[in-house]
Amino acid sequence: MTNQSDHYTIITADSHAGGSHAQYREYLDPKYRDDFDAWRAKYKNPFGDLGDNRRYRNWDNEMRNGQELSDGIVGEVIFPNTVPPFFPGFVLFAAPPRPDDYEHRLAGIRAHNRWLVDWCGEFPERRAGIGQVFFNDVDDALADLRWIKEHGLRGGVLIPNVPPDCTWVQQLYDPAYERFWSACEDLEVPVNTHGGTGNPDYGPAPVAQLLYISEVGFYSQRPFLHLLLAGVFERHPRLRFVMTEMGCAWIPPLLHRLDQTLAAIRGTGATGEIKYGEQHVLPRSATDYFRQNCWVGVSQPRAADAAARYEIGIDRFMWGSDYPHDEGTYPFTREHLRQRFHDSEPAELRRILSENVASVYNFDLDALAPLAAQYGPTVDELATPLDRLPENPNSALLGGVMQTAS
Repeated sequence: MTNQSDHYTIITADSHAGGSHAQYREYLDPKYRDDFDAWRAKYKNPFGDLGDNRRYRNWDNEMRNGQELSDGIVGEVIFPNTVPPFFPGFVLFAAPPRPDDYEHRLAGIRAHNRWLVDWCGEFPERRAGIGQVFFNDVDDALADLRWIKEHGLRGGVLIPNVPPDCTWVQQLYDPAYERFWSACEDLEVPVNTHGGTGNPDYGPAPVAQLLYISEVGFYSQRPFLHLLLAGVFERHPRLRFVMTEMGCAWIPPLLHRLDQTLAAIRGTGATGEIKYGEQHVLPRSATDYFRQNCWVGVSQPRAADAAARYEIGIDRFMWGSDYPHDEGTYPFTREHLRQRFHDSEPAELRRILSENVASVYNFDLDALAPLAAQYGPTVDELATPLDRLPENPNSALLGGVMQTAS
């Protein structure tokens, strides 16, 4: 039985952290430190939130924990942030390394992974860190995957989203990765992809940023399509595949279209004039594979995303704050949740705010309960509709302005 004074445990399925360059240098293989010093001397920070005091949110425990607890969040799944050694820019948006810089870029993400192990270890019950791999060399990726598992990064692995113009790395549907998917399944390591990635290089044209923001949704979704249609989910039914910070309203119509296509291929071996062979026939529907293998980390969900949770399944939906990014819900997480989910049943909210993410990423809810009792919002608080916006609302709230008037 739920009391109105009960507190919710909130675990964000999407947060970001990273070390400073000084910290990364200490975690870098010593043989690369001279090269790192030379690279660092030429580095120019392209991001405002990594150049002022906001950058400390990425690694400073006192600032980060204080802000998140004040927002009601007691646990987090941690994607990378900042700029690791030898990267050309922001970690998530950087294309896979070319052969001539692969060695150094690999040293850079390994330095980040080592840093992340120690940083998460300072608050192990609260932090599930996600390690990184590159796919330039599958043997290296497998070695890093096993290292991630052995060192307790229970957030799993972030795989690269290979852009269509990246000719030096095989696309994700390639059979070359079969060993990697098998290892992820056997080791029970969650496989993560993140929105905002996978776009081609638009070059310096003035329209480049407009093209990026208009097409990024499509390119973010490609890993799901590639793994599904290549039969990865058919061959690996226990693989856990998570799509984060790319909404979820797009999933039901895509699954409907894929279900029709796959059914036609199973039934007639053709779609129109295009004929398919036995290797193209998947025995189950796209919807079946999604429900078997997939979860979504939905950051600052909009109204359409929140509504889609019933179509994709409440057990597949995990809420995310996108902390510490400016477009995330901090410092208005409570207001955002009231705005979006005030009419949800407490049992449903517990699923999407903590139970699903705890199941996927192995959080101990009992260990988080004391913090939740002290900092988490109450059932009564989140059941109260948001009737006005706070002063200086951020984009997470402005995306729901129409809902505040209802």
